[in-house]
Amino acid sequence: MTPSQNARPRGSDARIWTRLQPFVTTALVLGVIGIPLWLVVVTAGKSQGEALDPDLSLPTRWQLLENLSKVWVDGEVPAAFLGSLLVVVPTVAGVLTFGSMAAWILARRATRLNAVLYALAISGIVLPPAVVTVVLLLRQLGLAGSAVGMIGVYLGIYMSTVIFFVTGFVRTIPTALEEAAQIDGAGPFTVFRRVVLPMLRPVLATATILICLYVWNDVFYAFFVVGGRLDTLPLNLFRVASAGLYLNNWHLIFGYVVLMSLPLVVLLAVAQRRIISGITSGAVK
Repeated sequence: MTPSQNARPRGSDARIWTRLQPFVTTALVLGVIGIPLWLVVVTAGKSQGEALDPDLSLPTRWQLLENLSKVWVDGEVPAAFLGSLLVVVPTVAGVLTFGSMAAWILARRATRLNAVLYALAISGIVLPPAVVTVVLLLRQLGLAGSAVGMIGVYLGIYMSTVIFFVTGFVRTIPTALEEAAQIDGAGPFTVFRRVVLPMLRPVLATATILICLYVWNDVFYAFFVVGGRLDTLPLNLFRVASAGLYLNNWHLIFGYVVLMSLPLVVLLAVAQRRIISGITSGAVK
């Protein structure tokens, strides 16, 4: 068989795969994301009797707003929502501020010491924190069960993610911009605030979404650090789902999931363009 005869079937297979790619991708997205999302929405819109055995069928009568209203009042969602905000907002602000400043220094000063510090800083991405040790340390410091202790734990956990993201991005920014500002008399803090920080907006938007997603939905660390002393949305969902009020009330439990997810959906919709820009900018510069 000649080489040209061997090449023909491979070219035909490539064309067939190219035509099938959109359909395969769509089917995967629908299977992995679409079906679970549909299950949550239709179950949250059903009556108690229809939701006893959750499935993908439509409700005979949509009562989504009624279920959400009942969850909002009976599930004490406003208090848990404020508890989540009390933890998420300072965490995100602190992680982005201190993480981006540390990443700028580590990216611009290429010394052996900084290389070691950078390796230590991003080691938190792969090394899981020891929960028992963290809780014991917080007790020694008098921060166990407090929002301040929870924020400190999240700062330590997610600082690595921000430093990893921002350091790579800063290295793609020309140093001439910072040098021009320094020639004009700007100090380090002014250079960071007026020159570097505005250019970090896309990558910081991406990091904001990731940190919000992790902290907003976290129940593991919150359960050990502030469980029973401060209500956040995931902890409150666990509590009400375990209580007799919500036992077998799948329509209310899924309604709670819808309410809990809405702020993140809104945030993602608002920051979508910047997130995509932040993810792709590092690849094209």
